Amino acid sequence: MGKKALKATRKFAASGQLKKTIDARRKHRDIRKKAERRKNGKGKDRQVPEDAIDGDSEEEEEPGKFKGMSVDDFLGGGFMEEGDDGDVADGENEDGEESDEEGGGSDDQSFASVDDLDDEGQSHLVELSKLAEKDPEFYKYLQENDRELLEFDPDTAEADPDDASDHDAMEEDKVPTLTKKILQRWQKALLEERSLRALRKLLIAFRSAAHMHEEDQVFAWSIDSPSVYQKLVTTALKYTPVVLEHHCPSKSQVNGKFKPPTQTPKWKTLQKLVLSHFHNVMHLLTQLTDAEMMCLALTESAKLVPFIIGSRKAVKVYLKTCLELWSTAEDSVRIAAFLAVRKLAFATDEAIMDMVLKNTYLTLVRSCKSTSAHTLPSINLMKNSASEIYCMDHAAAYQHAFGYIRQLAIHLRNSMKVKSKDAYKQVYNWQYVHCIDFWAIVLARACDQQALADRHGEESELKALIYPLVQVSLGAIRLIHNARSYPFHLHIIRALLHLTQHTHTYVPLAPFLLPMLTAPLLARTKPKASTLRPLDLDTHIRAPQQHLRTRAYAAVTLEDAAFLLAEHLASKPVQSSIAFPETVGPVVLLLRRALRAGKAAPWFAREVAQVRALVDHIEGSVMWVQGHRKGVAFGPGQLNVVAAWELSVNVAMSPLARWVAVQRKVREKRRALVEKAREGEDEILED
Repeated sequence: MGKKALKATRKFAASGQLKKTIDARRKHRDIRKKAERRKNGKGKDRQVPEDAIDGDSEEEEEPGKFKGMSVDDFLGGGFMEEGDDGDVADGENEDGEESDEEGGGSDDQSFASVDDLDDEGQSHLVELSKLAEKDPEFYKYLQENDRELLEFDPDTAEADPDDASDHDAMEEDKVPTLTKKILQRWQKALLEERSLRALRKLLIAFRSAAHMHEEDQVFAWSIDSPSVYQKLVTTALKYTPVVLEHHCPSKSQVNGKFKPPTQTPKWKTLQKLVLSHFHNVMHLLTQLTDAEMMCLALTESAKLVPFIIGSRKAVKVYLKTCLELWSTAEDSVRIAAFLAVRKLAFATDEAIMDMVLKNTYLTLVRSCKSTSAHTLPSINLMKNSASEIYCMDHAAAYQHAFGYIRQLAIHLRNSMKVKSKDAYKQVYNWQYVHCIDFWAIVLARACDQQALADRHGEESELKALIYPLVQVSLGAIRLIHNARSYPFHLHIIRALLHLTQHTHTYVPLAPFLLPMLTAPLLARTKPKASTLRPLDLDTHIRAPQQHLRTRAYAAVTLEDAAFLLAEHLASKPVQSSIAFPETVGPVVLLLRRALRAGKAAPWFAREVAQVRALVDHIEGSVMWVQGHRKGVAFGPGQLNVVAAWELSVNVAMSPLARWVAVQRKVREKRRALVEKAREGEDEILED
């Protein structure tokens, strides 16, 4: 009679699958008989021996293998344990799962063996998973004609063995419906026992939720309630990292970096289940539209990063998905995606860090191809967040920064060498401007005084790139000298000014700002009459032709140039210099000359007043520095003493610095009003 049938065997028989399987085997046997007859060509009447065509002879000849087993024992005797989640395996192949990297065998084997880790599983249908090797022809036939036998999963079919209502879910051709009661049982098992069996069931149901809109999928669960769907997704996202960290904790280092879990037998069993779930989360991210749910998925998936860094393909999929959201989604999702990328960069694997740095920069460059008033805040957010990633590892960032700055220099050289009408377009574009600004932000953050203190006085490897970046930037400004290029020049000068303020490096910016200040005042002709709106310099790199030689364009460029020159002269590298009076002497001389010429141009009276105020405050700062250095008792040759004196100067108290602070507040207030007008806020409609 054989051994006593297991519970799974009895339920398998009750589901009606046993009769189907036996009929399928008999049909297959008849097909093989006919094929054998055609192959041997012995005629219709010749009988083929039963043991030669049954397909079981090889197994029966082996001593002790399947000997004395009944049909029930063979089909339901617990040899499908490692192959019970066939639909999850199919889904993983679609999600890009890498079976070659994780070692042979199907993913189903890993999923079902998770139950053994709880010491509560049975050896369900183990031998059927080996059928592909023992009898590949019959296995192929089952795949084509009776696939539900291979994909049969007693756990998912019964939902919960202690629930009497689960018998209805075993009815033929019926997918069980997930309810809140089932979810609550899983949650209780996960919280109280950290049950891996409950985790496996939860992740199988989560896969059904992630792919529920795909028609060609076979699901283990049906979800017909939005509240159940929401609860299922939230539970799977939040509970999975907790349970995994309990069973297979990752290793964290003092510097924040982490290593994957130790390669224990338990982790090897869980690995493919985790990878399958991770790919399902990535698929779900591409389907979600709710910002809050996307932030939750990104935040919780970042906690799974230590468990998937061993799979390079999963890392690439994760990085690509996060960077796509970082460059296209709304601000809250962008920040969550950036934090996920930052978490990935903390891996101890240097190859992952290189991958993050490279793809982050390329995504940024692709996103800033066109700039408008609506996209500029997002681009600035991307530049600031990407600079944080580049400052995590200065040595690794140096290799990438050197190559990309060199690429900017090559574009500049080609524009200077090629004598064509459109050669300048390789440099005069938004991507070039944002790249220079981005590298200025990176170097400013890496070489800042605070960063130097955090590194205990050790200079950053990126400091060596300040000089080539400045040379490339100044070369780009010199490429074209005309009034239409003033917006481009101002963008580059802002980037260099930010760099000098944080690195205390002196860069001669005054020669590039003075032409914008003096040209309108020295003009002999009256500007063109125009009713054009003032040009927004933040969103233009080249002035339109109709704005040239108009008073509005001259006024806006002069105002911006005057403010940048004041900021430059009030910065620490210039204002605190003991030679400040001698440094600004030529600047004051040129501006005084322009003011005298401007008296003959009454149409620029307002601009003349701005330049005069600038000159007055520069001269006030000259007298302020002269008063501080009046009693010094050292000479210019004593560099160490000079450097100590310059560090002791509080530049924020100089007349020029205080004037710049007031002007900055005025500009910020004006910019806020412009933003409100653009967004249509606080509009007052009068009768």
